[in-house]
Amino acid sequence: MTPYSEEIERLMQTYYRTLSEKDRRRYAAVEAKKLGYGGITYMAEVLDCAQSTITIGMKELDAMPAEAGYEARIRRAGGGRKSYEESVPGINEAFLAVVENHTAGDPMQVDVCWTDLTRRQIGERLQQDHEIVVSDTVVKQLLKKHDFRRRKAQKK
Repeated sequence: MTPYSEEIERLMQTYYRTLSEKDRRRYAAVEAKKLGYGGITYMAEVLDCAQSTITIGMKELDAMPAEAGYEARIRRAGGGRKSYEESVPGINEAFLAVVENHTAGDPMQVDVCWTDLTRRQIGERLQQDHEIVVSDTVVKQLLKKHDFRRRKAQKK
């Protein structure tokens, strides 16, 4: 095995730091395979990573299909905060119960309805009546989901 020059090693280190974690493993594995015997130890020292990282990268390279496409996601789907509808069951029914007596509509347009409650009032009533604590933003999303509009008195 012939080691790389210092200039090439610095270039490899700079490039290595720009990659995602999965791409880092695979890049280190490709470089180690190119070097042959002793390549894993040498690349682990050059790139300042664990030998096990390179070994995992080699396994990933071996498991890759021949027609590998670009993977836009690095991490698995399903992370992050869940929507309020998933985390609080029955929020839609509670919301509709709160605005039920404060709903009006346009007789000429059946699909247009509004409420005279503010978002803050709806949130307070959800907390009092149903023990569901929501922010104004969640109330706004519920109003939009159920096609409610806010109606204000207008001067003409």
